[in-house]
Amino acid sequence: MEYELSERPHVQFTGDPSELSVGARAVERRPQILSFFCGAGGLDLGFSQAGFDLIFAADYFSAAVETHNANTHQGLAREVDLSELSAEDIRNLVERVAPGAAPVGVIGGPPCQGFSRANTQRCHTDPRNDLAKHYARSIVGLADIYPLDFFVFENVPELLAAENESILRSLKRTLTQKFHVFVKCLDAADFGVPQNRKRVFIVGTRKTGGKKVHFRFPEPTAKSAVTVRDTIYDLPEPVFFSRSLTPESIPFHPNHWTMQPRSPRFGPELVTSGRSLIRLDWDKPSRTVAYGNREIHVHPSGVRRLSIYEAMLLQGFPAWYRLSGNLSEQVTQVSNAVPPPVARAIGTALLEHFSTNRQAELLNQ
Repeated sequence: MEYELSERPHVQFTGDPSELSVGARAVERRPQILSFFCGAGGLDLGFSQAGFDLIFAADYFSAAVETHNANTHQGLAREVDLSELSAEDIRNLVERVAPGAAPVGVIGGPPCQGFSRANTQRCHTDPRNDLAKHYARSIVGLADIYPLDFFVFENVPELLAAENESILRSLKRTLTQKFHVFVKCLDAADFGVPQNRKRVFIVGTRKTGGKKVHFRFPEPTAKSAVTVRDTIYDLPEPVFFSRSLTPESIPFHPNHWTMQPRSPRFGPELVTSGRSLIRLDWDKPSRTVAYGNREIHVHPSGVRRLSIYEAMLLQGFPAWYRLSGNLSEQVTQVSNAVPPPVARAIGTALLEHFSTNRQAELLNQ
């Protein structure tokens, strides 16, 4: 399969050029993709680094859309409720942002609260599960409009649990109408992210009438675990939250702020207690970055919680990345993000998959 590729100045996340595959204004032939439930853009950043041209992104969370647009400076992200849009509605939105687009892939991670272990009241009938089903239907609908070769669907590992079997079966039933479907749970720590974070990835490759060609998920790239110490040890102390703070007034990095440590339990002797006080170990990867507003992990020193910036680094975001919104909105964004190094590995695996299959087709002609 050979892509119809973009030959325009492609949208690219801005920042340190060494973090990116090419510069923000370069012209290069890159396959186009769409992103849904884009959040702060971790999945999108990784795919951009792998060599894809992101041409449209959407999320219902305004602070995340602001973050996304602030880091690309292209305004391609839109604040929309995808549950209310048909595939044709999406096409119309995409056309306004990127006229004449021909995306070959769709990526996204619909909200997972209905499946997540953190939701102690989770239930397979949770209405939020419908977003995952709607995403699946949208992918199939868009495959009738665009030359889609693949999709990526990210979610929590609980999606594979026995109690969610009927949901996963329903998703596969929808997606296999147009795609061969492959499922695997990946741990971010295996890809150089300083965090133990397991997530399910469902990848689909377009059915073309021939035999099924197996997609190979990326193999681990990290030879050894990256630790909290490796990542945040040398940072200066963050600023504590106050309502008068603005991003410009926060030294070092505009996201290097955190809540005041009001509990008397904070201190060098703090011991992990429940979900609200989880102290990280300097010499291990972080626990999974998935916080409630008052559940941000405790810094290894024990004297305070992590700053948003520290959590971003533990998620694998580059140092130049910026989150918009208030403190609570930033907590949500960093918690829900896909670590960019994991996304980059999957994007690279997809490019290699289609390149290898194309070469095989040419040899057999």
